[in-house]
Amino acid sequence: MSTRVEQREQTRRALLAEGRRRFAADGYHAVVFDDVAKAVGVTKGAAYHHFGSKAGLFTAVVRETQEELGTRVAAAADAVADPWDSFVAGCRAFLAAGADPEIRRIVLVDAPAVLGWNEWRDMDDAASARHLREALCGLMSAGVIASGPVTPIARLLSGAMNEAALWLAQEPDDASLDETAAALEGLLAGLRIP
Repeated sequence: MSTRVEQREQTRRALLAEGRRRFAADGYHAVVFDDVAKAVGVTKGAAYHHFGSKAGLFTAVVRETQEELGTRVAAAADAVADPWDSFVAGCRAFLAAGADPEIRRIVLVDAPAVLGWNEWRDMDDAASARHLREALCGLMSAGVIASGPVTPIARLLSGAMNEAALWLAQEPDDASLDETAAALEGLLAGLRIP
């Protein structure tokens, strides 16, 4: 038999999963919080206890999705030994993630609009932008790219990749990812010491 703590965590996880499914499929504004609770077989009060509101559930879903995206990008980068190629692989993995309907709808479309730009940026920073800064610092320390102000460079690259990922998510042509990745690699090459 499950303990109360385990039952609460199972309920929380079920609400997160159902919320994520609905937010990805229908968008934030079309989701009814009470319907999420009914779908997982819990009371409206239980759902409010865990998340406080639809906005609270959405924030938790965004955080979880961004963390998964950060993990996916880091795994792609870690799979490559050469520091430069590792950096490029991570950037490419981020671009490719825009093709994932959940990431596109939750993280790139609804999150900035629903949470507001500042909260969305803070969450993005906690989940993945710090990896970008760390990678840039590592490349600078290794002498692969010129030393420079890490935060502005990371913000510029992050903005470019977020915009490109959103655009790619709307492009039906699979060749667009390769073209965009090649363009990004050309942009990144400008940072590299010859």
